[in-house]
Amino acid sequence: MTRFKKLAHVIWECKYHLVWCPKYRYRVLEQGVRRSVEEILESLCSWKKIEILEKNVQPDHVHLVLSFPPKYSIAEVVGYLKGKSAIRVFSRHASIRKRYWGRHFWAEGYCVSTVGLDEEKIRKYVRWQQERDRRMDQLDMLDN
Repeated sequence: MTRFKKLAHVIWECKYHLVWCPKYRYRVLEQGVRRSVEEILESLCSWKKIEILEKNVQPDHVHLVLSFPPKYSIAEVVGYLKGKSAIRVFSRHASIRKRYWGRHFWAEGYCVSTVGLDEEKIRKYVRWQQERDRRMDQLDMLDN
C-alpha cells in the first residue's frame, strides 16, 4: 500500500491527531460505554470512509489518529463524529441521560494536530525546488 492516496484530481496524505472529552470531563467512558463509543466511532468512520489509524478511549477523553481526504474539513469530521456518537450513546445507555441533560454529551471544542511529513524535510524540498527553478531559468537564458 502506498503512503499517498488518490482521488480524481488530488494525491493526498492527511492525518490528524484528535482529542476530545465528555462534558464536565466526567469519567463516564468506562466498561460498556467505552466499548459502545469505540464501536460507534468505528461504524461512523467506516460509513464516511475515514480511516482510524489509532484509537484510545480513556475514561475521561478520546484520542484518535485519523486519515481522511481533503474534501472533508477537520471541523466537519469532528462535528460529525461528536454529534452522531452523542445521539447513539444516549440511545444505547439510558443511565447517561441522568447525568447529561439536553443531549449534550461531549464538551465543546477539541484538540487537533496534523501528523505528516517532517517540517524540515519540506523546507529543504522547497529550497531545493527554488534552486532548481533558478538553475533552469539560467539554462534557458543560455540557450537563447
